[in-house]
Amino acid sequence: MIKVRHAAGRGRTRISWLDGRHTFSFNRFYDPEYMGFRSLRVINDDVVAPGGKFGMHPHENMEILTWILSGSVVHEDSTGARGEIRPGDIQRMSAGTGVFHSEANGSQTEPVRLLQIWLLPEKEGLEPSYEEKHFPEEERRNALRMIASREADNGAAKIHQDARVYASLLDQDAQVEHELAPGRHAWVQVARGEVVLNGTALSEGDGAAVSEESKLALKAAAPAEILLFDLA
Repeated sequence: MIKVRHAAGRGRTRISWLDGRHTFSFNRFYDPEYMGFRSLRVINDDVVAPGGKFGMHPHENMEILTWILSGSVVHEDSTGARGEIRPGDIQRMSAGTGVFHSEANGSQTEPVRLLQIWLLPEKEGLEPSYEEKHFPEEERRNALRMIASREADNGAAKIHQDARVYASLLDQDAQVEHELAPGRHAWVQVARGEVVLNGTALSEGDGAAVSEESKLALKAAAPAEILLFDLA
């Protein structure tokens, strides 16, 4: 079973320095049918203007991933962590018992586009922590590269949830496949381009909730970038 969340149905936040699209209910956007999927709670597709910044603000009891599509983001938080991430980098922040952080466009001349992803942790009250990992383009080209998992296997970032996150860059007509174990679910997010998922067409910004399927076949109808979440 595949349920498509079309890009046009997403919420939107638009202010002077930010143009954000919300797959699930977020901030002032509320859609009772899209409060999340399994442990996946937020997917925000944000474009931050040159010099734009999310100022210091709090989070707790959430696994927060940032994936850069273009440009760079500078991160600072109350644990003392600081870093700058670019395409191919994933940033993982476990908010746990509470953390303050800020994210700023690393450029004064170019916008940055990013996906910010929140997953519910498998338990509350974790110690806050921060991590960055880089995954070269050649590892993601026409392949599903795991970028985050509970076990942190194969060099993935560690998340405190029974979930595995994969990234892929697909050339036109290239196909990747992923097997789902019995009882597991998936979410596919198309960051760019067009793909066909088990016969269902998806375009840029679309997402798809997948249940009761044993295998996912993703074929690029145009050059594409996707994230795939394998969820309990």
